[in-house]
Amino acid sequence: MQGQVSATYVRLLHEYLALRGLDAAAVLGEAAPGDDGSGLARVPVAHWATLLARADAVLQEPALGLSVGARIQPSHFGLLGYLTLCCTTLAEALARLADYERLVYDVNRVQVTMGTDGVQLEWGDERGRPGQRVDACAIAALIAYARNITAQPDAAPAEVRFINAAPDDVAVYRAFFRCPVGFDAPTTVVRLPLALIAAPLRQPDPALHALLDAQARAQLARLSPADDFERRLRETIAAGLRGGDATLASCAARLNCSSRTLQRRLDAAGSSFQQALDDTRRRLAESWLGDPRLKLAEVAQLLGYTDQAAFTRAFQRWTGSAPGQWRKRQR
Repeated sequence: MQGQVSATYVRLLHEYLALRGLDAAAVLGEAAPGDDGSGLARVPVAHWATLLARADAVLQEPALGLSVGARIQPSHFGLLGYLTLCCTTLAEALARLADYERLVYDVNRVQVTMGTDGVQLEWGDERGRPGQRVDACAIAALIAYARNITAQPDAAPAEVRFINAAPDDVAVYRAFFRCPVGFDAPTTVVRLPLALIAAPLRQPDPALHALLDAQARAQLARLSPADDFERRLRETIAAGLRGGDATLASCAARLNCSSRTLQRRLDAAGSSFQQALDDTRRRLAESWLGDPRLKLAEVAQLLGYTDQAAFTRAFQRWTGSAPGQWRKRQR
């Protein structure tokens, strides 16, 4: 298994064990992780799976992952939790969760597909299968979170499917999700109906949303790349931008692979070359805009844009602000 999850999940498990009258540190063999204030404390997903297994060996509950995930509150996710609370609808909150998923769950990346009847969230196994306890906790947390911020305690997905084998007690899953639940699926899928994702949230705040969104982007930028391939691709794109040639073909050649191979690896990671290019450009733009000696036109040129207007449109799409406005706020 590859990837990491937020230390928030481990603290949530400690809270649950304490609620059950148990010494969590004794059961898990370690103290609860501290909060360093950065919002970036994480643990390997393999270790998280081990902790859940240790707790389950003592509690022997039919679905421990569901029980732990169901207790999630926006405050458990810190900055990201408060950001989603400021959104207008659940659809907007889900978009933010997808944007910053790595801050809380950096394992298999979510694929979001909109349809006429709602939205589908899908996770594959390109970085491994953490197991049913881990997956159940994550999906239960997602649904409990949606119920909380929409103030709809009975809200239900249209369908949930797990990539894992069926547990002994399937009824407890159907009772929690209040919808059909399948197992042994090719991927883990959550389908949310249109009426639910259009639901208004309890306390939208556009001004605070903009501020917290910028902070969440800064947190995400401080995370290490998901793997060496992502890091090398980002460095290759940056070098291509400096040299004036950052196309898919040229970057693939620098990575000693074909364009098709590079695209296939990006597809497996739930990404695309355009997404990688935009992400690299945004990171570089935010870095260079911090240098007051560089004019906006020069930053645009460094990023490979033919004119400043094209850069401005792209930067507004990434951040919601024009480059000049963003620079003033940072100062």
